[in-house]
Amino acid sequence: MNLFRLDASIMPGASTSAELANAAEAEWTAAHPGGTVTRRNLGTDPLPGHVWATATLAGFTPEDQRTPEQQEAAALGAALADELRAADAAIIAVPLYNWGVSQHFKTWVDLVIAGAGPTAELLKDKPVVLVTSLGGGFAPGTPREGWDHSTPYVERILRDVWGADLTTVRRELTLAAVNPAMESLRDLAAEYHAQALEAATAAGKALVRA
Repeated sequence: MNLFRLDASIMPGASTSAELANAAEAEWTAAHPGGTVTRRNLGTDPLPGHVWATATLAGFTPEDQRTPEQQEAAALGAALADELRAADAAIIAVPLYNWGVSQHFKTWVDLVIAGAGPTAELLKDKPVVLVTSLGGGFAPGTPREGWDHSTPYVERILRDVWGADLTTVRRELTLAAVNPAMESLRDLAAEYHAQALEAATAAGKALVRA
């Protein structure tokens, strides 16, 4: 059995998304002690942003006419796509940055699509846990409702483009503990933290059952 895990936090030592992903992964590894975990950390080992355009152009160029740069970019995209194809399950941990998707994650998505094509269902019917963390509050009725432009995009890619059987684990108010302006929200943030850890553990168990 092979679990693919992707992290996009730029602060792995203090990452809420990584903490939740760890909880889900622990359930999977406990059930599959002989399994393998393929890891990719885009926050600490980002992919070069310019390469996806080269890989995309390579797709419109006959193989025997590709430049060395196009050949290398196309090979990278294909390798990234193969990591998803080889997975039996996946955990994807993507924090919200500046109300949008991490640029590192977007580069990865673009390269995977360049390598596999825009309609390849790389995660067809595979159990996938999306873990996302948000510094503020984005619930209905809050001032920032509708400002999360990351989670819907990531869900669209994983579920609707790549065909994953998707479960989303979400934690909000992660900055309450360190932002004095959010002091009044710290008790609520602690509740959200506990709920998210419980949800991540349950999602990890669901990976195993699937």
